[in-house]
Amino acid sequence: MSDEISVFTFPQPTVNGPLHVGHLSGPYLAADLAARAARARGEHVLVTSGLDVHQNYVLARAENEGLDPQAMTKDFRDDILETYDRARIGYDRFTDPLEDSHAPVIRQLLNHLVDSGAAPLREITMYTCGDCNRTLHDAYLSGRCGECEGPAAGGACEVCGTFNHVEIMIDPCCGRCGGEPRPFQVTVPVLRLEDYRASLTETWIRAELPPEVRGLVERIRRAGLPEIPLAFPTDWGIECDGALTGLRVGAYTEVALTDLYGIARAVDPEAADVAGYLHAIGRVSRLWHFLGLDNAFAYAVHWPAVWAAAGIDRSPLAGLVVNEFYTFEGAKFSTSRNHGITASELLRTCDPSIVRLFLAWDRPDRFQSDFVQHSFDAFAEYAEPLLAGVRQASEPLDPALAAIELARGEAALRPSGFDPPLAARCLLTLLAGGVHNTGSLRAVLTGLG
Repeated sequence: MSDEISVFTFPQPTVNGPLHVGHLSGPYLAADLAARAARARGEHVLVTSGLDVHQNYVLARAENEGLDPQAMTKDFRDDILETYDRARIGYDRFTDPLEDSHAPVIRQLLNHLVDSGAAPLREITMYTCGDCNRTLHDAYLSGRCGECEGPAAGGACEVCGTFNHVEIMIDPCCGRCGGEPRPFQVTVPVLRLEDYRASLTETWIRAELPPEVRGLVERIRRAGLPEIPLAFPTDWGIECDGALTGLRVGAYTEVALTDLYGIARAVDPEAADVAGYLHAIGRVSRLWHFLGLDNAFAYAVHWPAVWAAAGIDRSPLAGLVVNEFYTFEGAKFSTSRNHGITASELLRTCDPSIVRLFLAWDRPDRFQSDFVQHSFDAFAEYAEPLLAGVRQASEPLDPALAAIELARGEAALRPSGFDPPLAARCLLTLLAGGVHNTGSLRAVLTGLG
């Protein structure tokens, strides 16, 4: 095994619902495929992830449905972990914010940013709802994106990536009750992304970014990098301490810091302070984030800036593996709207090998794709006999062509040029041609072995 350490991450899902098939088809399965393939090549790979418990989308759903938020969070957490197990998705480090040890580390890291001067305390204008008095951010803010004019919440627009806040949105209002924004002054830690332009630019030049993300980065670079509050006076999230008492850690900032210490502890389980985390990150040769396009701003802009502010002089980021949206019978999968089929539902009723292979084959890789039940059923009817070895090849594949197809399929699972649909097609071609030597392809795509 190589001495160089590669780290693959997949997003920490928000626990406001179960994982749906759209999630599974994107970064969750992708990171597992890439890690299995890399290990088959003899590479030293660590996979990390966790949970995103403190998005206010979680509290909003609990309130909407009259549920206890802690009980709901635990139930969805358990369902997500069961889904990973059923889908044969593995990881080396999983950071669980429900564990008592998590919040103190996040406070430690945020206080480091403030004490070092990287995220100074500043009095800024925020907005509260004139009716229900909630601070308007993330799920508590609704309106239209100031850039693309599409429907948007607070934070990064899922469509164009613009960082939205009340002052630049069109028709902003409370996302919970529709109330009008009311300004107030508050002192919070802020991160001026412009202060990290040089570090970010160096990372963007070096990393492999798909065209859509590079376009987003270029637009943000030209328009001016935003200033981002790292904590809010709000009702959900990790409570701050010290000079930040009365605030709660911003959910996106928490995820960036969770990735930082989670990766560090995957590399060095003994890392226990900022110096230890930075040293462990320095041992990472290549970092690949697997994500959906709606998270592009976070992974390409926000979180690299947080890491630079924490003291990481040169990001190990090698690239982003980004998928487009996967729709369900013509409309976007949505946890909050209960639209689509849950991943656990599909995995309980169907062979996980077929589910993994189909979602690799139909992955919204470089364009959007659409899950249709009868297409999945037709795929299963075709692929199951091939995997079982009970369908005789009508026209055996020439060994020379088989070798080319196998090499092409295995190469398609490298993070650089990642193309699971091609890998799946290569495996099906080999099996249909009566080829028994499928190298690592079959084990990687089915998760068996």
